[in-house]
Amino acid sequence: MVNYKVTVYTGDLAGATTLNNVYIKLVGTDGESQRKWMTGLKGATMSTITVSCPTSLGKLVLIQLDKQRLPLIPEDSWFPAKVEVKSPCGDTYKFPIYRWITDSEVHHFREGTALRVFEDDNHLGAYSREKELKQRSKDYCWDVFVEGIPHCIKVDNPLDLPCEVRFSFTKTTEFAFTASTGLAELNLKGLAASQESWSNIDDINRVFWWKKTEISGTLEEDAFFGYQFLNGVNPMLIRRCSVLPSNFPVTNDMSNHFSSSFQQNGNIFLCDYKRLDGVKTSIINEKKQYLMAPLVLLHKTPDKRLMPIAIQLKQTPTDDNPIFLPTDSKYDWLMAKIFVRSAEFSEHQLNVHLLRTHLLAEVFAVSLLRNIPMVHPLYKLLIPHTRYTLQINFLARLRLISETGVFTKFTASGGEGMITILRRSLSSLTYSSLCIPEDIADRGLKTVPNFYYRDDGLRLWKIINRFVQGILEHYYKSDTEVQKDSELQKWIGDIFEHGFLSQPSTGIPQRFTTVSELVKFVTMVIFTGSCQHAAVNSGQYDYGGWMPNTPTSLQQPPPTKKGTTNEATMLKTLPDVSTTAQGMATLWLLSKQSSDFVPLGQYPEEHFTEEIPRQLIKDFQAELKTLSSEIKERNSTLDIPYTYMNPAEVENSVAI
Repeated sequence: MVNYKVTVYTGDLAGATTLNNVYIKLVGTDGESQRKWMTGLKGATMSTITVSCPTSLGKLVLIQLDKQRLPLIPEDSWFPAKVEVKSPCGDTYKFPIYRWITDSEVHHFREGTALRVFEDDNHLGAYSREKELKQRSKDYCWDVFVEGIPHCIKVDNPLDLPCEVRFSFTKTTEFAFTASTGLAELNLKGLAASQESWSNIDDINRVFWWKKTEISGTLEEDAFFGYQFLNGVNPMLIRRCSVLPSNFPVTNDMSNHFSSSFQQNGNIFLCDYKRLDGVKTSIINEKKQYLMAPLVLLHKTPDKRLMPIAIQLKQTPTDDNPIFLPTDSKYDWLMAKIFVRSAEFSEHQLNVHLLRTHLLAEVFAVSLLRNIPMVHPLYKLLIPHTRYTLQINFLARLRLISETGVFTKFTASGGEGMITILRRSLSSLTYSSLCIPEDIADRGLKTVPNFYYRDDGLRLWKIINRFVQGILEHYYKSDTEVQKDSELQKWIGDIFEHGFLSQPSTGIPQRFTTVSELVKFVTMVIFTGSCQHAAVNSGQYDYGGWMPNTPTSLQQPPPTKKGTTNEATMLKTLPDVSTTAQGMATLWLLSKQSSDFVPLGQYPEEHFTEEIPRQLIKDFQAELKTLSSEIKERNSTLDIPYTYMNPAEVENSVAI
């Protein structure tokens, strides 16, 4: 007889252990063991047994686990983390699992050495691989939420999601608590139901103290207005302007800065909200709402600040569409900036935040789960970067952008306008714009001073790229190996079809032909779901909690000529009290970090078992730690610290 020492580890999650009987079978190249009963798993995070066999099983290929309920005891879920088996020859085999087992079926789990499909030559391994993907294709089906935007997972409620991709008990509890307490607190103040306009700015300020942020600056300050285009929640629109658009007729007479900056070449910048032009706006509390498609011109000052020099609120220049200037009256200029900031809300939320991080991250995740088995190196690399994404996106569709969702009911672009903006955004999206080194270069922003999103983002991209390159080049030694990995090709094919709707103009690859192409794309996937999402999500309440800085909607049209605005006009234009309250509560929820947050590069689930990838993970973590320290040191000298891309504050996945 030969003996195998088997240790089963249960995950450290609420309800992870089980009262049911658990059985294990070892399967090797030379045979399989008897099905063995494991005792004492309730309340235990580790259990060890001996499995005896008449002869050696050879090299272990997989294990089989099943769970059977006891009489009079209901089905009891179990979350095994991993299994380690020590053979009689002294070899240790590791089997990563990290999945809920909720039924009495037999489940197969592969030995942890990563294998691509063309090298998985054991017939038992190949069979389990095929069986796993067949089941996954049933569990993770594509659905169309709205034609013309990326596809999503097909589920009717969160309980339809497979257990392994749902929120943890901790996440579920905290998310519900945060969602209910934010609006409840505003309800107690009598704000959430009031359809009145604000009577003065001081009242808005007093509400903001409900959850005051550390961001200093007001909309009246041009420097703060300009700063937000670089380091606020949407650093994606601004670009260097070498030729003024024909529909934005700013002249030298309007601004001395305009003339001198053009002569100095490279100091003028443009923000163009053309995607919002002509969008149908919503009706809130029986009032028509207004959303403009502004053009904003800014210049870099000698003291390295970015200052606005001209604002046009509509795309077509006409007599009733004046170009507003800093030299105009206080309220003319302030109102122009408020209309820009309201346009910024819709551009940011729908294009930069929802489409370019949430919806794309879901596509990457669903395609991974449908096409890549657990034993594949790509699955091991990317699965931590999909955590909670499917459920948070389902909740967004249910509570934010559905017909009765908060975004639909309380923003100017809710409803039909939202779909128009999403479709326009996808049609103009490019692969290069998702890759920060190319995006920064394309927008001419390599040398703009005090651009912390760029500085931190480029360093994060390089660190992630080195890590991804190390992992993938360890497994793919040649371009030919990439080309013949059919699972890999199905993954990118699904992404091209369901994420980018088979549009070649996006530049998204339809298949991979080289290792370097694969490395770049996987770098983009990780960066998008972690760093980019943090950059455009984490500061939402910081910059939007004080409503006048980011109005979700506006109740009056913009002025058609100068000299007609005052404080009363501004207060009537700002969203009413209930709309403000809904916006504040929602932004608070979307900015609130969960206590089971997992920072970038931390992998509590050990999917890789080989020495080289595990060392690469340690190197990755060390680089991120160094960058985090350097960002903290820099931030200590800034009036407004830029924290959103500090690796310690970046979550591994789109989880909120």
